[in-house]
Amino acid sequence: MTAKIAYDDVEVGTELPAQSFPVTRATLVQYAGASGDFNPIHWNEKFALEVGLPDVIAHGMFTMAEAIRVVTDWTVDPAAVVEYGVRFTKPVVVPNDDKGATIEVSAKVAAKLDDKQVRVDLLAKSDDQKVLGMSRAVVRLA
Repeated sequence: MTAKIAYDDVEVGTELPAQSFPVTRATLVQYAGASGDFNPIHWNEKFALEVGLPDVIAHGMFTMAEAIRVVTDWTVDPAAVVEYGVRFTKPVVVPNDDKGATIEVSAKVAAKLDDKQVRVDLLAKSDDQKVLGMSRAVVRLA
């Protein structure tokens, strides 16, 4: 399946709608249950501090999944994403309070490729720190 956005209507530099994703400790426990990743650095503050982290941190795959939502919401078809990769640069630190953390994601079309595909570069930040590097998706458009 392909996206509902036409390849011919997209230019290099087209910005996708930016989004913010809240992350709380409860979110991390829910994700641990869904993913099977119960590493205590994602829910146990004492353990996270003992291993040298500043606090509990979000799962890398959770952070990656939240970021690609900017692209899948834009395409309206998650199957339009044919390739996606990131490098984890900084953890998303999730304090034990009512606010938790926020992952801010922006994205833009960086290149038009063959076969009605575009490369989208994403920027994910939390607490004003870049948390994903080399975050790129290849998307097949209509």
